[in-house]
Amino acid sequence: MKRRHAVAALAAATAPAWWRAAAAAPAAPGQPVAWPEVTLLEGGRFGPAQAEGHALVVVFWSTSCPFCRRHNQHVEKLHRAAAGHRLSVLGVARDRDPAAVHRHAREHGYTFPITLDHAPLAAALSARRIIPLTVTVDRAGRLLQVIPGEMFESDVLELLQLADKEIRT
Repeated sequence: MKRRHAVAALAAATAPAWWRAAAAAPAAPGQPVAWPEVTLLEGGRFGPAQAEGHALVVVFWSTSCPFCRRHNQHVEKLHRAAAGHRLSVLGVARDRDPAAVHRHAREHGYTFPITLDHAPLAAALSARRIIPLTVTVDRAGRLLQVIPGEMFESDVLELLQLADKEIRT
């Protein structure tokens, strides 16, 4: 065995769980999602316990993306419409500055939860780097769709139906 292979094997075996999860391939449509635990911008955590029993709409975006601004207006409407339903919305900002993301969210009226922990979520959901990128997960925790690009308002609001879909095992 070459030294670099031995070092790589040792690093993988002793790496923290979050790193091993990030190194794994994202779920394919129909497969269960291995939810990482992420920190929310406003404090608190989002992970497997928060995802359980809920359909999820996860949107990857950036503060510098004009398409994301329009898209997130629709996502905000979905988030408000989802109150009282079994659907959760999570925004994943691909930015590095928490203060800038917080300011942007406040200026644009986003009330959906936001995280900057995009690497572990991308590893679990999709390796695609296009933004906006909308990912849907059913209430059983299976990946449904990875939708690249900006969506029409009616298409985003239609995702509310995920909350009421029957869970099939």
